[in-house]
Amino acid sequence: MASLASSSSQSKWMYDVFLSFRGLDTRKTFTDHLYLALKEAGINTFRDNNEIRRGEDISSDLVKAIQGSRVSVIVFSKNYASSRWCLEELEKIMECRRIVRQLVFPIFYDVDPSDVRKQMGPFEKAFEEHEERFLLDIDKVLNWRRALIEAGNLSGWDLRNTHDGHEAKFIKKIVEEISRELSSTYLFVALYPVGIEPRMQEITSLLCVGSTDVCVVGIWGMGGTGKTTIAKAIYNQLYRSFEGQSFIANIGETWKKDKGSIRLQKQLLSDILKTSKIMVTNIDRGINIIHERLSCRRVLVILDDVDKLDQLNALGRSCGWFGPGSRIIITTRDKHLLDVLKVDKVYMTREMDETESLELFSWHAFRRSYPDEDFFEFSRNIVDYSGGLPLALEVLGSYLFNRSITEWQSALAKLRKIPHDHILTKLKISFDALSDDKIKDVFLDICCYFIGMDKGCVIQILDACGLFAGINISILMERCLVSVNEKNKLMMHDLLRDMGREIVRKISPKEPGSCSRLWDEEDVVEVLTRHTGTKAIEGLGLNLPKSNKMNFNTIAFRKMQKLRLLQLCHVQLTGDYKHFSYGLRWLCWHGFPLKCIPSAFYQGNLVAIDLRYSNLKLVWKDPLLLEKLTILNLSHSQHLIQTPDFSKLPNLEQLILKNCTGLYLVHESIGNLKRLVFLNLRDCKCLRNLPRSFYKLKSLETLILSGCSKIDHLADELGEMESLITLIADNTAIKKVPYTIGRLKNLRYLSLCGCKGSPSKSFPSLLWSWISRRQSPQSPSLLPTSLQGLNSLRSLYLADCNLSDDTIPKDLGSLPSLTDLNLSSNSFTSLPSSLRGLSKLHSLWLDHCVKLRSIPDLPTRLSALYATNCPALETTPNLSEISTLQTLSLTNCHNLVEIPGFEMLNSVRSIQMGGCHKITNTVRDSMLKGWTTIGFGGIFLPGNDIPDWFIYKDDGPSVFFEVPQLNDHILENFRVCIVYSCLDNYMESGDLPSVSVINYTKGTIQTFKPVTPDVVISPEDLLWQSILSNKVFKMEGGDEVEVIVDFGPQFTVKKTGINFVYINSMDGTMIQYPSISHGNAIECIDVEDIDNDGTEITCKRGRESGGGAGPSNSCIDDKDRQSKRMRFLCRFSHC
Repeated sequence: MASLASSSSQSKWMYDVFLSFRGLDTRKTFTDHLYLALKEAGINTFRDNNEIRRGEDISSDLVKAIQGSRVSVIVFSKNYASSRWCLEELEKIMECRRIVRQLVFPIFYDVDPSDVRKQMGPFEKAFEEHEERFLLDIDKVLNWRRALIEAGNLSGWDLRNTHDGHEAKFIKKIVEEISRELSSTYLFVALYPVGIEPRMQEITSLLCVGSTDVCVVGIWGMGGTGKTTIAKAIYNQLYRSFEGQSFIANIGETWKKDKGSIRLQKQLLSDILKTSKIMVTNIDRGINIIHERLSCRRVLVILDDVDKLDQLNALGRSCGWFGPGSRIIITTRDKHLLDVLKVDKVYMTREMDETESLELFSWHAFRRSYPDEDFFEFSRNIVDYSGGLPLALEVLGSYLFNRSITEWQSALAKLRKIPHDHILTKLKISFDALSDDKIKDVFLDICCYFIGMDKGCVIQILDACGLFAGINISILMERCLVSVNEKNKLMMHDLLRDMGREIVRKISPKEPGSCSRLWDEEDVVEVLTRHTGTKAIEGLGLNLPKSNKMNFNTIAFRKMQKLRLLQLCHVQLTGDYKHFSYGLRWLCWHGFPLKCIPSAFYQGNLVAIDLRYSNLKLVWKDPLLLEKLTILNLSHSQHLIQTPDFSKLPNLEQLILKNCTGLYLVHESIGNLKRLVFLNLRDCKCLRNLPRSFYKLKSLETLILSGCSKIDHLADELGEMESLITLIADNTAIKKVPYTIGRLKNLRYLSLCGCKGSPSKSFPSLLWSWISRRQSPQSPSLLPTSLQGLNSLRSLYLADCNLSDDTIPKDLGSLPSLTDLNLSSNSFTSLPSSLRGLSKLHSLWLDHCVKLRSIPDLPTRLSALYATNCPALETTPNLSEISTLQTLSLTNCHNLVEIPGFEMLNSVRSIQMGGCHKITNTVRDSMLKGWTTIGFGGIFLPGNDIPDWFIYKDDGPSVFFEVPQLNDHILENFRVCIVYSCLDNYMESGDLPSVSVINYTKGTIQTFKPVTPDVVISPEDLLWQSILSNKVFKMEGGDEVEVIVDFGPQFTVKKTGINFVYINSMDGTMIQYPSISHGNAIECIDVEDIDNDGTEITCKRGRESGGGAGPSNSCIDDKDRQSKRMRFLCRFSHC
């Protein structure tokens, strides 16, 4: 993701108004009077006092003044167009209007607006002279004409038609309207607006501003993520495009005040109708007035910090309240409100990435974009602690500003124990808004014990505590207090976790034994050592490292009569286990030290037992009735030799025995578990078979047997397990699949990787021999017209299964639901043609099929093809029909010559072909030039040099250049191409590939990270090319720029090249530079040319000896270049 420097999202303006005028006409008359009137009204106005201009172009100071003004006022007078400097100013003003939506007002002083638009009258003669003078640069004159046409069509003031030409009244009216425009609309966004612009652009794209429909967009996220800040930035960008606008801040707080609801309705109406004379006597009357008065107006309304449905009902219940084309934005911490309102789009705010976080923190802590060297590691620690939360970064940065290293160390240590009060107060708003104590209890339990645990398991445990966890966790998710990751694990921002724990700690900060929950090691050890526990304790957690086992007496638990959650790790207990509360619902004791659970430790209310890494040999000597137990996890208990008797566990749903390497017996009573849905026996290496009763498990949905290397068969009764959805039996000794597998109507996921069976009759071979029978197991020679029985199968994994041309199933295409097929590491030379019949197939793996020579036609909906390390592969099918293909991985296919249909792959995001040595330079260049995918991804090809058609090239990981400036063209995107190699001692690195752009002209640094999901590894040099959108980097013609590519410390970037793609602003056509008719001169920036104050950079021009566009050479070694770059950045940060 791009990290935008604060200067690129500037919210502080140099001037309110920029005055553009012809000094010869009005400097000492009208313009002087207007300037003084604006100054007297408190409006900060720029007026150029240079009467005589020198040079060909307007000065950089004037350009900065135009760019730094909120409003530009153009005084068109008779001789305005005769000055090329006025026209240059005008062109720049109109550019700012288009790009940054600067407000522009024309004043027609004794000229007809029609003459301005059509360049008639005095403007006609002026342009005749310009066209004669700039005969060789006629595009310049055309640009001036366009600017005049655009400005002449704007709404402004005509002296002849206002107050009968009285200048004093005319000026008064202008000042009043400009004052109103400046004072009533623009909102302060942020002191250092880091990272706001990309988020603002994402939300703006959701608004579909050009549409005539009313669009409602919700901005949803946890407190402190910048919802209000982003909404303000969007408001400032868009408000001028609407007939009326209103930003109503802090609705939740205002609503609580006396007559707060009526006050909010009045604000909405007065903002849009521009009058305070509106009588709102009650909410219902206000609703009617809003509907009546605003339903015909195109408005922009932002409702900030909404926390109750009543607020939306009073201010924006229906799209019909607002006119066509209106846009309504709602910021809230509660997604349920947006769901009830049925908003059109929801944008969830995300935390800042590491680069953005460090920059924002640095601006507040050091008043520049990066930390002092001595404070760098401390700053990284604070950034890690803040977890990308802008609120925390701003508060902590300001708190630590101008403090010593000793104070930083102390502050950081304190933060790890006690959150900063201001951050806590802001985050606690969401907690306080929870409607009842049971929701709060669920939140606090998760804070202290359940982060990272399976959501379903937590719901079962907390439901048993009477906390209605299902609905309450959903509410917490809607309020952004809890999230669930892709693995269904409960997650929470670290600062929310700390906020919740601090709420618990503050109940009794000096006597932890009186708190409701204990999790801090020091507090727990104190309570267990001093026996100061009380009946207030509902949960206790003590996680010790294996090397630091501690011993306590069970009597320490005697007073904890309400204890329901107990989490211990490597804790030794002595004494009688009868002292434990009978109310325990969850027992998690990793490293349980006993060989058997004592009968005195009977807990009839337990819902979940987690005794991973225990010393158990037997679970219980005598079966104990645990009627409420639903989850039993004994994984990694390597001394366990047999499972418990399950007859006393009637409601068990999950049984997890992973890596119990000594387990050799599963008790036959397992067949009585009528509710069992999940069984994991992975890596139980001593287990030889499953009892016959096991196959009576009608409710079992997931069975994992992978790594049970002594299990060599499954019984025919497998087909009776009617609920089975997932069967994973990788790397087992199974030689035969029961024919009854076809009865598993619900089977969706089947993985048999590494099941090689006997050489003559492999497991997959026998599997397919069964499913190929037409009617019955007694007819092995008859093949069915379709693969009956496995119609629900979505994923089939048969990697490393000894599949050859004879044993690979010929009727693969008869699995109608299959989306993922893995046939890697097998010995076939070709694939059955029926493969094309898999109409829903998305991903196909053929990696390490060393004998594979060809791939048949593939399903047209395929999105990923992986065929790496297939050295015999000579040809791929024509890919032109696979319009959905996104990933094509063919690394080390040494005999592959070309990819037919490549040019039609419009959706592809990643192609990897390192090691494909037979690809010719012609094919390679064709593929590089044909690559059109923008953004994340790229293409990897063999090669050791940047293609000649890249205009800017340099050795090493970076290249300096000046962006070419082309008339009537806008830089749309740019190609990056590198040559890189992998270090000999390559190790996996956590670094993500990135492209950074340093714009020395604008003073910005932006990083796109990651630019590709992974990097191809090869002992030889490789090319990588990607196209990045300039919408993120905002480079313009004339900008002096350095692009840096970083693939991480395990790679060396040897060469870097850059090329550009422009779009014609007139007809929208895309053109690659330098294919446009253009001079051959190449502009290259040399960092030696940066002057002492870091503000002026000159260009060196170079030309490749062979003529034409070629590489530029900076003649600076990497060490010197980095040093100069850092000095430049240091100087810029102090500007």
